[in-house]
Amino acid sequence: MFFSILLGFAANSFSSCNKFLEINPKDDVSDDQTIVDAASARTAIRGVYRALSADSYYGNSFPSLGYLNGDNVQWTGSQSIVQQFISHNVHSDNGTIESVWTAIYATINRANNVIAKLPNVIDVNLSDSERNQIKGEAFFVRALSYFDLARTWGGVQLKLNPTVSLSGNSGIKRSTLEETYVQVLNDLDSAEVLLPLVTNRVRATKKTAWALKSRYYLYQQDWPDAETYATKLITDNNYSLLAPYNAWWANDVTATAESIFELAYSANYTNSQRNQWQPPANGGTRQIAPSDAFLLLVNDPSVGGNRSSLVAQTTQGLWYGNLYYRSPATDPAYVIRIAELYLIRAEARAQQGNLAGALSDLNIVRNRAGLTDYTTSTKADALLAIENENRIEFALEAHRWFDLVRTNRAQTVLGITDNNRLLMPIPINELTVDPNLTPNAGY
Repeated sequence: MFFSILLGFAANSFSSCNKFLEINPKDDVSDDQTIVDAASARTAIRGVYRALSADSYYGNSFPSLGYLNGDNVQWTGSQSIVQQFISHNVHSDNGTIESVWTAIYATINRANNVIAKLPNVIDVNLSDSERNQIKGEAFFVRALSYFDLARTWGGVQLKLNPTVSLSGNSGIKRSTLEETYVQVLNDLDSAEVLLPLVTNRVRATKKTAWALKSRYYLYQQDWPDAETYATKLITDNNYSLLAPYNAWWANDVTATAESIFELAYSANYTNSQRNQWQPPANGGTRQIAPSDAFLLLVNDPSVGGNRSSLVAQTTQGLWYGNLYYRSPATDPAYVIRIAELYLIRAEARAQQGNLAGALSDLNIVRNRAGLTDYTTSTKADALLAIENENRIEFALEAHRWFDLVRTNRAQTVLGITDNNRLLMPIPINELTVDPNLTPNAGY
């Protein structure tokens, strides 16, 4: 089976002494690409990115876990399975959970295919540098995939060999959360060695690996390393916050200096998030809408600043999210932005007692949004201010739920009384076909 793809692989900027190897996009990418030469290797890595950007992964369903489980949105549609996320009562037969799980493992399988088969390719048209680049990209995508599995479900099965079907790796017992995160770091280390030190916003590079490492170390509460890797990106002149806030997404812009890693779409391969956010007046369904609580915050000039551009109102007074708005729906999927690195470093510095440094980073993000400096003399207040800033800055991206869970704040902020609900249930279909896959506690 073939899928339409146009990932916009051209590099956005280059260092003076390194040229990022380009792969021209093609219309069709096979699910089970056989890698035998340079051309098929390039097609295979396009297929890896295609899986990462699919509707059930970053194209729609996975980001929805980040905002539906949080407190920034409301569900206006009729499907009860979606309301389960907002009420924090997700069932193991939830179709969205099944689709995300399947999509992430499909992405991992494609990455495994590249990692396993690329070393055996003999082709004079495949240079060592390009071979390393493609393999490094596969390691990066696999690292991101396992990272997303870990923060959604906890410890999972580590499937590291390619198969012709997703059930081909059945029989593997679940790893612990710690073991799963070790795999993430191992893959990031492998990617970092192989990838070129260039700037590209739609393909993984060494810098992209550094950015994900910073996020990884934040989740591990390794504050020094989280700060170190964030600093690598913050001090790179190729990345910068753009003002006003909507300069990185409005007016059909893509791959701006704000973006560290985003996924590209085209008129033939669209991002399905737009349809759910835009109102019927704009050709959408508005099944997902900003919550009343979020509207109060983002429209408050002292809190939202110019980030109020994230929402808009129809002539009938209907509020809707406006981050995904293009027609046709070529909106990028935003995976990592430089604003996140500033707030990661702010949190890491606050946790290490460097309040001045933490507030400096926090206020850079606030000032870009048109807000005045925040001041405090306590670590607790600084961390709460960073949490609140994250809520608004990434309101319609896949951050809020995961931030609250990793900081043990979901129970207090969202009123969750059952800690088992901080992880999603393993899909019932997966449990049925694989007896070695055990359910999460409480499901």
